Amino acid sequence: MIVHPFPPLYDKNSKILILGSFPSVKSREQMFFYGHPQNRFWKVISSVFECKEPETIEEKKKLLYENGIALWDVIASCEIIGSSDSSIKNVEVNDISKILKEANIMEIFVNGKTAEKYYKRYTQAQTGRNAICLPSTSPANAGYSLAKLIEKWEIIKNI
Repeated sequence: MIVHPFPPLYDKNSKILILGSFPSVKSREQMFFYGHPQNRFWKVISSVFECKEPETIEEKKKLLYENGIALWDVIASCEIIGSSDSSIKNVEVNDISKILKEANIMEIFVNGKTAEKYYKRYTQAQTGRNAICLPSTSPANAGYSLAKLIEKWEIIKNI
């Protein structure tokens, strides 16, 4: 069983909550979201908000805070082989109610189908809120070019 090793990122000004499934090996090593260099999350977010792609964790946090974005993952702990979402078993989910109480979250998005599956299965009933599924920024989602991902993710800019 692997336990999610770092806390959610949000503040009282967060209005968008983006939920992933569970951090990759690289993210767990870095102790921050979307740490794999091939994951396109940071390229997509910086393009959507028309700013320089962040390189350091501090720059990433600044980008998120400045644009009202909260980040967290649906899964608190699970069995997983490497970073493979398809290997996830014995899921325990994160309680996102604290984020929803402390921030003015207008919309919840999930990053990919795995996050959507576990959100719908375990979290939606707790929150009473739907989540909009965006295409995964993972390198495993090779069917989406960077340009197509950016186009689909543009929706978060209008919240």
